[in-house]
Amino acid sequence: MCKMLLSINPEYVESIIQGDKLFEYRKFRCRDDVDKIVIYATAPTKAVIGEADIAEILEDDVLSIWNQTKDHSGVSYPFFRKYYKGKKKAFAYRLNNLVVYDEPRSLEDIGVSHAPQSFRYLPTATTL
Repeated sequence: MCKMLLSINPEYVESIIQGDKLFEYRKFRCRDDVDKIVIYATAPTKAVIGEADIAEILEDDVLSIWNQTKDHSGVSYPFFRKYYKGKKKAFAYRLNNLVVYDEPRSLEDIGVSHAPQSFRYLPTATTL
């Protein structure tokens, strides 16, 4: 199986850690072999803070995804609508088994030279 490094704003990373945000929204569906998300908190944090299993990937029209996930979205409805503006389809990755590292790691620690704009697949052999 494969891991996917996701860039996530620190405020949403905090919501994930607190358990308020159980879904990570994206405009794309990852490859079928991805089973884990590695969480990179963007500036000002700039650190890999943990990882979570992908319990399921929801794929549907934008309003249906909101209705299925809103109770654990960790975002406001206006933010959600703005993110998907002009899109017909939405994807929600349900996070499970979150592991927050005792010490945040740098991208270099995991063999990555720069932060991904949105995401990056990591080699199977990547150790965290």
